[in-house]
This record gives sequence, structure tokens and C-alpha cells, in this order.
Amino acid sequence: MIKMYTTSWCPDCHAVKRALNTKGIAFEEVNIEQDERAAEYVMSVNGGRRSVPTLVSGDVAQSLSGFRPQKLDAFLAAAGL
Repeated sequence: MIKMYTTSWCPDCHAVKRALNTKGIAFEEVNIEQDERAAEYVMSVNGGRRSVPTLVSGDVAQSLSGFRPQKLDAFLAAAGL
């Protein structure tokens, strides 16, 4: 299962959600505007930046800010999905 950290206003977040849905890949969305601990986690894996969307699967965490399909494919490959 992929956990995706997002904000409500993020266009890249919406693009990644569409791409995952198109691929039939399930994910859990966590809005960092509503969960301070989630925001702190995102900053901890992104060098102190609140970079969204950040996808996590197992030990693999990656920001897909500046979304391109190749970034998603690289994350999925690294996560073994």
C-alpha cells in the first residue's frame, strides 16, 4: 500500500492521484494541512521541506513535486510495485 502525503491545493497531488487511479494502484491519502505529525514526517524525509506529493511504500519515500510520469514510474520501481 502506498501512503501519499498531500495538500488540498496541490496540482501535482491531483495529477499523481489520477495517475495511480489509472494504473489501478491503491493508496491512502494523508493531508498534511490537517495532520501536523504527517507534515513533520514529510519534512523529515524531504530535507526540511513540506514537499508534496510525497509517496511512501515500505522503506521508500519520495517527493513527486514537479510531477512527471517518469517520477512516478521510478518511485513504483524502487518500491517494487
